[in-house]
Amino acid sequence: MNIGQAARASGVSAKMIRHYEATGLIPEAARSYSGYRHYDERDIHTLRFIRRARTAGFSTAQIKQLLSLWHDRQRPAREVKQLAAAHLAELKERISELESMAQAVSQLMTHCHGDDRPECPILASLAGEDGAQAVIETRGASRPRARVRRSMPRGGQ
Repeated sequence: MNIGQAARASGVSAKMIRHYEATGLIPEAARSYSGYRHYDERDIHTLRFIRRARTAGFSTAQIKQLLSLWHDRQRPAREVKQLAAAHLAELKERISELESMAQAVSQLMTHCHGDDRPECPILASLAGEDGAQAVIETRGASRPRARVRRSMPRGGQ
């Protein structure tokens, strides 16, 4: 089947299939005499594997390792589990960072009136203007948070 058919059958876009070939994630496809790529069922199966791994958030490097382990029928399952455990730890760390960022943005929003006034404590805090300060850390801190000091009293101009 050609690349368009392979894309439909695997759920991976033709652009990504070409990208995976270019980066060595998958081997170059066989070519017809006219130069068109040709894919078989094994290629489709591999592309589906990659799509599922990407959906689970594995990086390209991790997918290369997973593919290698998948093709090695003598591999110990512990290697796959170790790779998955490391990925899970990374995901949990990213979730923690995102939750901290969401908390910081939520805290900034509590200080914004959201009305017709041009003053916006969110923008002032992010810009460090008018004495407003925001401390938003996204990496390296255990509990990033935002602090906002209002330059205007609430409800007044």
